[in-house]
Amino acid sequence: MANLTGKVAIVTGASKGIGAGIATGLAAAGAAVVVNYASSRQGADRVVEEITARGGRAIAVQGDMAKAEDVERLFEETKKALGTPSILVNNAGIFEFQPIEDVTEELFHRHYNINVLGPILTTQQALKHFPAEGGSIINIGTIASKNPVPTSMLYASSKGAVDTMTAALAKELGPRNIRVNTVAPGFTDTEGNAGFVASEAGRALAASTPLGGRFGRPEDITPTVVFLASDEAAWLTGERISASGGVH
Repeated sequence: MANLTGKVAIVTGASKGIGAGIATGLAAAGAAVVVNYASSRQGADRVVEEITARGGRAIAVQGDMAKAEDVERLFEETKKALGTPSILVNNAGIFEFQPIEDVTEELFHRHYNINVLGPILTTQQALKHFPAEGGSIINIGTIASKNPVPTSMLYASSKGAVDTMTAALAKELGPRNIRVNTVAPGFTDTEGNAGFVASEAGRALAASTPLGGRFGRPEDITPTVVFLASDEAAWLTGERISASGGVH
């Protein structure tokens, strides 16, 4: 695994699921990690305890990534407790599937505030806090941004915006030696979709995955994120890497 010793990482939405897996993976590679959460303090504390029990350094910081003041506080608390961050993983996000007839203004703004505005606000703060030698920003997308399923219009389009954001920011921030990449998970078994995973439709979907005929797990996503966070990926920016078991 890549070596992140001496680096400080912020992972948004890290109290459970893919975010929790990424946080523990970055810590296992040597990084000190900030576990951000919006509402589940218990989940975030559990992730921190897992990291510290293995000899790592981690803290939990509450914050809504769609609110500028919370994002600013997240970075300030990171620097105060762990030092200067140079890794940002924009994982916080929501997904709610509904037919177009049921899309409301509230649902639209909820998806775009968290999934799109959130990474914009955190990237702005990263520019203020990353060291002069640069750093790595990893946006967590989805294969649905290029191959959406029915009723996923809001979620898929918001993640499509993240793909475009990644491409644009890679060009804009390259001169500052800040790399920006996206990891696009496929069908992943997390707390948020446990009911679907166990359903007949879920089992059929899992069977269509070329690698293993199963849903992915957070630990399947983490190594790609750790690699992109490391100096081993120093020549990679503007990329969108699918971590999907072959589903596209």
